Amino acid sequence: MIRILGAAIASVLISVSPVSAQTSVSHGIAMHGDLKYPADFKHFDYVNPDAPKGGELRNWGFGGFDTFNPFVIKGRAAGGIGLLFESLMVPSAAEPFSKYGLLAESVEMPEDRSWISFILRTDAKWHDGKPVTVDDVIWSFETLKEKGQPLYRYYYANVETPVKTGERTVKFTFTGGVNRELPLIVSDAPVLPKHYWEGRDFEATTLEPPLGSGPYRILSFEPDREVVYERVKDYWGADHPTQKGQWNFDRVRFDYYRDSTVAIEALKSGAFDYRLENSAKDWATAYDVPAVRDGRLIKSTFEHNRPAGMQGFVMNQRRDMFKDPNVRQALSYAFDFEWSNKALFYGQYVRTRSYFDNSELSATGLPEGEVLKILEPYRGRIPEEVFTTVFNPPKTDGTGNIRGNLRDALKLLEEAGWTVDPNTKKLTNTATGRPMTFEILLVSPLFERIALPYTANLKRLGIEASVRTVDTSQYKERLDRFDFDMVVLSIGQSASPGNEQREFWGAAAADRDGSRNIAGIKNPVVDELIEKVISAGDRKELVNAVRALDYVLQWQHLVVPHWHIPYDRYVYWDRFGRPDTIPDSGVQIFSWWVDPAKDAALSQLRRYRNP
Repeated sequence: MIRILGAAIASVLISVSPVSAQTSVSHGIAMHGDLKYPADFKHFDYVNPDAPKGGELRNWGFGGFDTFNPFVIKGRAAGGIGLLFESLMVPSAAEPFSKYGLLAESVEMPEDRSWISFILRTDAKWHDGKPVTVDDVIWSFETLKEKGQPLYRYYYANVETPVKTGERTVKFTFTGGVNRELPLIVSDAPVLPKHYWEGRDFEATTLEPPLGSGPYRILSFEPDREVVYERVKDYWGADHPTQKGQWNFDRVRFDYYRDSTVAIEALKSGAFDYRLENSAKDWATAYDVPAVRDGRLIKSTFEHNRPAGMQGFVMNQRRDMFKDPNVRQALSYAFDFEWSNKALFYGQYVRTRSYFDNSELSATGLPEGEVLKILEPYRGRIPEEVFTTVFNPPKTDGTGNIRGNLRDALKLLEEAGWTVDPNTKKLTNTATGRPMTFEILLVSPLFERIALPYTANLKRLGIEASVRTVDTSQYKERLDRFDFDMVVLSIGQSASPGNEQREFWGAAAADRDGSRNIAGIKNPVVDELIEKVISAGDRKELVNAVRALDYVLQWQHLVVPHWHIPYDRYVYWDRFGRPDTIPDSGVQIFSWWVDPAKDAALSQLRRYRNP
């Protein structure tokens, strides 16, 4: 499941006190199993509750921004804008899928999850001092559903208009059958101030700093260049158990760069504080500088237990040339991962083969047991390979010689009605006479060194594939309108998948502008399997349903799979303290703090040394 402003949502009521025979009240809810933290917990165990406050965290952003409204499809939202906004409940980074009350002090829900009620806290307030009210919750929900990004309408399709049932109580009722996530889908929705937005156009982009209730507010900004947030000194939730030990920086700054290489040089010069490094080449070669060698600039890996998700070349099935699965499979044979990993990535990566790699959710081997029982009724409607062949992306010997793979690709292309014209040497559709040409759309030059060798291999098949890198605004516009042939995209997954799978793979999302069904897949079996994931009654049932979905997705050949690593790579200046515990979700940067002694020592060293 993905969070609408950053995290996941789910539901099972645990650690409860009975209200009646049918309902229970709790401080939190978990998708499956028990909550980790009891009702009287003081703070999450992956924070330091005594962390000092102060200093500035300097971040970098890519491209630019032109709006402070992240809730609509228009514009490019500023980095960090989510620091202003809060929801009724927030996730724990140490559990697969659990939520704890923030704006809501408690929740009530029946066993069948047909509705949920939230009781708001009396001390929750907006930055202007006014209280967060039930009217704010109702107005936010209705406005997001009507005017917000398309995903809100999709997520809230089976949620009736919320009702005020008490001075501090709001009730959401659900329709459409069993959906275990719906209670917490609404718990994760951002709550916005009704009184602020009255008289303003919610659907427009805006550079007027909005009103929020979160730990930070906007201090200053320059569009496309920088935005600075300041910690709210009288933040209402500072001592709340879910917030304690976090938000330790007095200021959070985002400086924007249009080129990743320039950003790395800026980091090494001390212009900003840290970088999550996604480039194996840069990790291996870009940081051989005195500051790293003497320990002022630290390179460190942090293991995590997040599902890896799927990154790859995504083919747009709205284009006729990509409708045939044989074509999509054939294009996988032209990508030489083994050579790329050796020549470009310094051997750092593992090939991705599952949409849920690095987790128990991944479908491996052949389906058996309960997973096979789920898939059996679909024989004849899904590829027979699901039952007979273990899915693995095509492999090479890493030498760069992939003639055997290209021969296999040509066989598949011929089955799909494509042959190489002996005169033009172009791969041509036998029915239309049109050659296969397409564009790989990129948003960062970083991927050009991966895409260009791929196009060279495609050329050997007679396919003319070009690479085009555009700015962030054009990329977003084209992605929202599905105006592309192929893109490089990363499809993240949570440890507890659910309703967001409709947005990724559901037929209803395929033609809706701005949806996350980038591939444009429309498959009734996939839709049915998604519903089994959503309605899973316990963790075991969920895992089996997700594995069944994974088997079918693998054999749809939606993407040319890329790679992943089971850890995060960080480069950061040695001026921070951080908690001893790293949760399963990985590093929580806002649980770090500026260490005064380290900061002073680093500042002194910088006076005498160049990085």
